[in-house]
Amino acid sequence: MKKKITLIVSLTAVLLLSGCWDVSEPQRMYYIDGIGIDYKDGQYEIYMQIINFASVAKSETPNPQATQAEVGFAKGKTMEEAFFKLYRSIDQKVFWGHMTFLLFSEDALKHENAIPIIDSFLRHRETRYQILTYSTQEPIKDILLVTPILNKSLTASKLSNPLHTKDLETYVEPVDLRKLVIDLNEPSHEVNIPFVTINKNWETTNEPTVETALTGVGVLSKDGFKGFINNEAARGIQWMTPKKTRGEVTFKLDSSKERDYLTVDLEKLSLDVKPIVKNNEVKFEIDVKFNAIINGFKGKVSSDEIRKGIIKSVKKDIKSTYEEGLKLDVDIYRLSEQLYRKNVKVWKKIEKDGKVPLTADSISKLDVTVNKINPGRKSFAETIKE
Repeated sequence: MKKKITLIVSLTAVLLLSGCWDVSEPQRMYYIDGIGIDYKDGQYEIYMQIINFASVAKSETPNPQATQAEVGFAKGKTMEEAFFKLYRSIDQKVFWGHMTFLLFSEDALKHENAIPIIDSFLRHRETRYQILTYSTQEPIKDILLVTPILNKSLTASKLSNPLHTKDLETYVEPVDLRKLVIDLNEPSHEVNIPFVTINKNWETTNEPTVETALTGVGVLSKDGFKGFINNEAARGIQWMTPKKTRGEVTFKLDSSKERDYLTVDLEKLSLDVKPIVKNNEVKFEIDVKFNAIINGFKGKVSSDEIRKGIIKSVKKDIKSTYEEGLKLDVDIYRLSEQLYRKNVKVWKKIEKDGKVPLTADSISKLDVTVNKINPGRKSFAETIKE
């Protein structure tokens, strides 16, 4: 009997002592989704977006009455001081492992400590290299409080998951901390950080709503911030991205009336950039190949006329964006890296701070090829005639 009692007591003690005493319960933690950083009057301004995981669990149809996120704000002489001021008003443990994006204001990028800020996030033991980076000129708080269309979960927002819309259009390629570090460390030591704006073109039955949009890039170098290239001036970036991208061009048909335009979907197949060196001077030959899809048009149109319009529009986009980059002293297409990869000896002779000298004539040849045009039906004639 004594042995049985001893055994029961021992088992009870083991059960009571077992378990992970140092593990925090998920429902007793706050989860950071995004951080916004501004810099004004000699102080860092930190915005911390904490998401409600009760809505994430029902990401398709979150409770419309529930608060999806709260944004905390604090200032400090250093970024760390600002975070600790925020911690004083938080009543649960904060988990950084689910952080998905980092948003910089223009002033934060211009400040000389922009690079150390990035380094601080990389060194934090709970953050990851997959954190996406963005730039903006909008009020950071307003962006962090934007909820997705139809009140979807914030984890499905454009900032948290920009690739959700990749099949619709690839206007600007996402940049995470890993790519940011690589691009800053390799020629031309510049990185294109997606530029975020607030789009006010949406409404509900009750009131107007807003949504975030990626409309260009902010260019950061290892020596400081260079500036923004936005909207129409940034259109060439999508055609000069090494990865396959999808976008549109709209152009006037030469044989049609003045009011007739055609919009064509383009799927970029390949990009080839060749540095041509003569007498220690480098020029670049660019070849871009596309497939095109036509969704609708008026009247009759030939495939040759469509090809001509596409080629003209894409060339204009690529040249315009390149010229905008030159105005900011930016190698917007990373042409210096092309020479570095393919002829490092020449690159060493002519480079300055990782970049080769670029002028308006540095792109000596620009070929745009449209391999295939898909009319969506058997002919290039209109379906419904007036």
